[in-house]
Amino acid sequence: MLAMTDSERAAYTEAHVLAYPVEYIAGIDLYNAREFHAAHDAWEDRWRDDAGPREKLFLQALIQSAVAFHHLEIGRPGAARRMYQMAKEKFARLGAAQFMSLDLVDYQAQLDRALAWLLTVPDPRELTPPQVEPPVIRLLAEIMAYD
Repeated sequence: MLAMTDSERAAYTEAHVLAYPVEYIAGIDLYNAREFHAAHDAWEDRWRDDAGPREKLFLQALIQSAVAFHHLEIGRPGAARRMYQMAKEKFARLGAAQFMSLDLVDYQAQLDRALAWLLTVPDPRELTPPQVEPPVIRLLAEIMAYD
């Protein structure tokens, strides 16, 4: 039997679906389908609901990273850069390597590979956007407590 490659591995398991808010899981599906604005909406629904303070910070970072890609899709690299910077700042404030089963070190590395070009000049509108490969969200097997 052949081993499953990382790109073939499911984004999450049934255990994740049972453990985490439906909006978080829905946002992952939408994000991985490159429906960035819809992912933003799903995560924002949870953020506005009864999320605790660390979960809110985490969701804000995910929302802003999704919005960065949405801004690129609609030709607004300056706004994309600002959302990317804000997402990075929130992930740094969260100060966690993993949260809600997401490997934040890996996710941020993927985010940087996709968006760091936005920081190479004072005005990213001066650049021809490269081919961008957005991160893929795949949760770690461990179910994690969150606030």
